Amino acid sequence: MTENRTERAARPSPDALLRQVARDKRGRLKIFLGAAPGVGKTYEMLQTAQAKRREGIDLVVGVVETHGRRETEALAAGLEVVPRRTVEHKDHLLDEMDLDAILARRPKIVLVDELAHTNAPGSRHAKRYLDVEELLAAGIDVYTTLNIQHVESLNDVVAKITRVRVRETVPDSIVDRADDIEVIDITPDDLIHRLRQGKVYVPRTAERALRHYFSPGNLTALRELALRRTAERVDEQLLTHMQAHAISGPWAAGERLLVCIDEHASGAALVRYARRQAERLRARWGAIHVETGRALRLTEAERDRIADTLRLVERLGGEAVTVPGHDVADAVVEHALANNVTHLVIAKSGRSRWSELLHGSLAHSLIRRAGDISVHVIAATSGEPIPPKTVRTATARRSLAWWPCVASTGYVLAALGVGEALQRTLALNNLALVFLTAVLASAVTGGLWPSLYASVVSVLAFNYFFLPPLYTLNISDPENIVALFFFAVAAVIASNLTARVRAQAVTARARVKTTEDLYLFSRKLAGVVTMDDLLWATAYQIAAMLKVHAVLLLPEGGSVAVRAGYPPEDVIEDADLAAAIWAWENNRPAGRGADTLPGARWLFLPMRTGRGLVGVVGIDTVGNGTRPGRFLSPDQRRLLDALIDQAALAIERVTLAEDVDRAKLAAETERLRSALLTSISRDLRTPLASILGSATSLSRYGPRLDEESRLELATTIREEAERLNRFIANLLDMTRLESGAIRPRTGPVDLAELVGGALERARGLLGGHRVQVELAAGLPMVDPDPALFEQTLFNLLGNAGKHAPAGSLITVRARREGGHARIEVLDEGNGIPPQDVERIFDTLHRVHAQDRRRAGTGLGLAVCRGFVEAMGGTIVAGNRRDRSGAVFTLTLPVAAETPGRDEESVS
Repeated sequence: MTENRTERAARPSPDALLRQVARDKRGRLKIFLGAAPGVGKTYEMLQTAQAKRREGIDLVVGVVETHGRRETEALAAGLEVVPRRTVEHKDHLLDEMDLDAILARRPKIVLVDELAHTNAPGSRHAKRYLDVEELLAAGIDVYTTLNIQHVESLNDVVAKITRVRVRETVPDSIVDRADDIEVIDITPDDLIHRLRQGKVYVPRTAERALRHYFSPGNLTALRELALRRTAERVDEQLLTHMQAHAISGPWAAGERLLVCIDEHASGAALVRYARRQAERLRARWGAIHVETGRALRLTEAERDRIADTLRLVERLGGEAVTVPGHDVADAVVEHALANNVTHLVIAKSGRSRWSELLHGSLAHSLIRRAGDISVHVIAATSGEPIPPKTVRTATARRSLAWWPCVASTGYVLAALGVGEALQRTLALNNLALVFLTAVLASAVTGGLWPSLYASVVSVLAFNYFFLPPLYTLNISDPENIVALFFFAVAAVIASNLTARVRAQAVTARARVKTTEDLYLFSRKLAGVVTMDDLLWATAYQIAAMLKVHAVLLLPEGGSVAVRAGYPPEDVIEDADLAAAIWAWENNRPAGRGADTLPGARWLFLPMRTGRGLVGVVGIDTVGNGTRPGRFLSPDQRRLLDALIDQAALAIERVTLAEDVDRAKLAAETERLRSALLTSISRDLRTPLASILGSATSLSRYGPRLDEESRLELATTIREEAERLNRFIANLLDMTRLESGAIRPRTGPVDLAELVGGALERARGLLGGHRVQVELAAGLPMVDPDPALFEQTLFNLLGNAGKHAPAGSLITVRARREGGHARIEVLDEGNGIPPQDVERIFDTLHRVHAQDRRRAGTGLGLAVCRGFVEAMGGTIVAGNRRDRSGAVFTLTLPVAAETPGRDEESVS
C-alpha cells in the first residue's frame, strides 16, 4: 500500500498538467492589484512596460488612463499607442480601446488599464475584461490594473466596510486565471497624503473622499483584503506547481490545516479545536471524511453525526470533503500531500490496547506515514457535542424481496442446464465455475442475501446432479468433498465481494445524482439577485428533489410570514403557522415528526447561518387527504439539511446586499438633506442680507445719499430679490417634478419667439456678456410647453452667465435635425470637468467653481432636465471642441405638419 501511494505521489496530477497546457496556449495575464484608487497601479504598470520596451519586447498601449497626472503622462512617453476608436453615445463621443486594431497588430504585450471598465453601448463586449479574455485567447500577453473592490466575491464585503457599493465588477475567475499578480501597496497615511496633495483627485473631490471612502480604517481593511486575496492566489499557484511537477511536499510556505472526521461523538469538539488552531496559525483549514467499506454498516445516527459535523465545518468557514478509500490513513495522507497540508488534527482513540493491536491505530499510522506533516492528536472528549436529531425519520425497511430470490433461482437453473449440456466435455472443476457464474450474477442483480441464497442452492445442485453418487446428497469420493467445500467457500466470498461492490456502486450513483443536483442548485442561487427569485428557486428545488410541498417563511414584524411556496396554491392553516412561529422563536424544529407539536401537518425547520437565524422552511410530505404523509428517510433528511444550508447562506447574502443598499440610500438622503440645508442657508441668507443691508441704508441714510447711491441700493434690492425669487421658483419646480405634478401643455410654438422671450428675461443676468443668436433657415414650429421651455432656456442662460467670464460670448443656436429641433447654448468659460459631465444634472450637485466664482445651487440644471423630459425631449451637457467652454444641447419634437420659417440666420 505504501509503495502504491509513493508511486501515485511520484506522478504529476493530470488536472494540474491540463491547466498548465491550457495556460501555455493562451497569453499571460499580469494584474497590478491595488487596495484603492491612487496607490500607483498605472504608474507601476508603465514602469514595467518601459523596462520591457528597453529589452526589445514588442509592446503597445491599448488603453491607459493617466487622469491628467503629469508623472504618469511622462512615464507613458515613448510607448507605441494603438489609437482608440470613437463611439457616440447620447450625443457624447466616447473613446474606447480598439480591440480589432490590437488583434491585427498582434504585439507581444498590450497594456489595458482599468480592467473593470464598462464599455460603451455598441461595443463587441459589454465589459473590458471580456476584451482582455479575447486578447489572451489570441496568444497576446496582457498587463492590466484592478482595484480590490472590483472583485465580484468581495463586492459585498467592501460595500459593508465602505458603505459604497461598486457597480463595476469582474468575476473571480479572472483573478484566479492570472499568471502573475503584483500588489501595489502603500500605507494609508501615504495615500491620504497623496490625496491631500491633489495627486489622486482634484482638491474638493479629494476632501469629500477623505471624509467618506478614504478613511484610515477603510484603507487598512481594503489593504488587508488585497493582500489576503493575492496570498490565496499565490497559494493556489504553489499548489498547482507542486501537483504538476509531482512534488510531494509539504512546502510550508503557507499553513494549511486538515481535521479528520469520523462517526464518533467527539467530532464537533475536534472541529472547534481545528478552527481555533487555524485562527492562531492564520491558516486555511478544512475537514476530511474517508468513506470505507464499513460505511455501509454504520447506523443512521452515526451517518447523521458525520453529516452534521461536516455541516459544522462549512458553517465555521472550513472546506469539507468526503473521499472514498480502503485505508483511512493512506487516503488522508494522500489528500494532505496533494493539497500541501502542513498540519493534521485527529482525535485520540478511545479503543482498548487489544483492539488497537488487532485493528491498528489510526494515530500511529498517520504519524508513521505523514512525513513532514505535523500531526496533532487531541483528547476531543470535551466541548458541546452536536445534538441528536429531534425530528423523527422513516424507519429503513430491510425486508427480503421475493423477486431477487426468484431471479437467483433462475440463474442456478440456467447454470444447471448449461452444466448438463457440458458435463460430457468439461471436467468437474470447470462445471463448478458455471455455478459460480450464477452466484456472481445473483450478487450483481440482487445483492448480498440473494447471492448467499444462490450459493447454498448452487452447492446443493452441484452435489445432487454432478457428484457421484448422482441424484443424492451423499458424496463417495473424499476429493469431491474437498472440492465441494472450497467451491462453497469461493461462492460465499465471491458473493460477498460482488454484493459489496454493487452496494458501493449504487451508493456512488445516488451520491453523484445528489451532488449534481446540489451543484446545479448552488449555481442557480449564485445567479439570483432578488429575494423573491431566491425564495421561489429554493422552494421549487426542495419540492422537486424531495417530492414534497415546501414553503419558506421570513421574519416580518417581529414574527415570520410566508414569502414563497411550491406549489403556489398551498395554504398553511393557523395551527401549522403556530408551529412555524414556535420554530422561529425557539430555533428548534416543530411540527410533524418533531418533539414539539408533532400532530401538525407540516414540519418546520429553522434556517441558520453563522450569524444566526434567517428564516424557517416548512415541508409537507403529501398524504392522501385523510392521514398525514410519510416521514422523510434519513438520506432525504440529510439532503434537506444540505439544501437548507445553501439557501440560508444565499438569503443572508441577499439580505446583506439589501442592507448595504438601504444604508447607501440613507447616506445619499442625508447627503441631499445636508446639501439642501447648506444651499438654503447660503442662497437664502446671502440675498436676504443684501436686501436688508440696502433697505437699512436707504431708511437710515436716504436723505443724505445722492441720487446715484439711492438708485444703486434700489437696484441691489431688486436684483437680490429676483435672485431669491429664482431660487424659490427652482425649489418649487423641483418639488412639482418629484411629485409628478408637471403636466405640459403642448401646441405649435414659434421657436424664435421662445428664444426671444428667454433672452429678454435673462437680460439682467447677461448684462456683462455678449450674446449671439443663430437660428437656421427653415426652422420648424416646435411642440413644447411655452412656459416650461422658456424657464429651461432661462436657467441655461443664467448658468452660462454665471460661469463664463465677463465680456465673453454666449451663443444660442437652433436648427432642425430630422423630426426634432436642436437648440444649443454655448459659453466661453472653463467648461465642465470630465468627472462631472454625467452628474451635472443631478439634484443639488455642484461643479467646483473656478477663480472664486460663485457656485450654483445645484437645482437649476436638475429642473431643466425634468422640464425637458416632461416635454418629451432630451438635454445633454458637454464641452466645446473648438475652444474652452460648455455646451448644453436640447432636442425637442417638431410640431406635426408645420411650415418652416423661411428666413436667414439672425445674429
